[in-house]
Amino acid sequence: MSAATVRCANCGKANRLPAAAQGRPRCGNCQAPLPWIAAADDADFGTVAEQAELPVLVDLWATWCGPCRMVSPALEQVATELAGRIKLVKVDIDASPAVARRFEVQAVPTLLVLDHGRPVARQAGAVPAPALRQWVEKALTDSAQPA
Repeated sequence: MSAATVRCANCGKANRLPAAAQGRPRCGNCQAPLPWIAAADDADFGTVAEQAELPVLVDLWATWCGPCRMVSPALEQVATELAGRIKLVKVDIDASPAVARRFEVQAVPTLLVLDHGRPVARQAGAVPAPALRQWVEKALTDSAQPA
């Protein structure tokens, strides 16, 4: 599993974040929440996405997909704005066919919100960051409601 270096928006310090860990990532210097963005594949999707304590926004994308490349910065913006509340996990469907089959991906990008590994929202297609944030926040609110 890989780790990424994330610069804290609050104090500017670099922090190393593993793709999978317990808890919510915080800056080692100032303790501000950090955006958690990770990549996963067939081998580690369960550990990186399904076992996360935070709700997970899953981006099922493909390298050849123009809309996927357009929505990626918006997803990263939403992950940054909702730091400490969600984890963004990117899955290349061509490199991870088992994950794509499991979630019955028929169009890319396909976005999912998982709560403790359980899908609570699904959307296909690229939309701007404000609409993505609204969709994610609605999914987080809906999943917190008792069934």
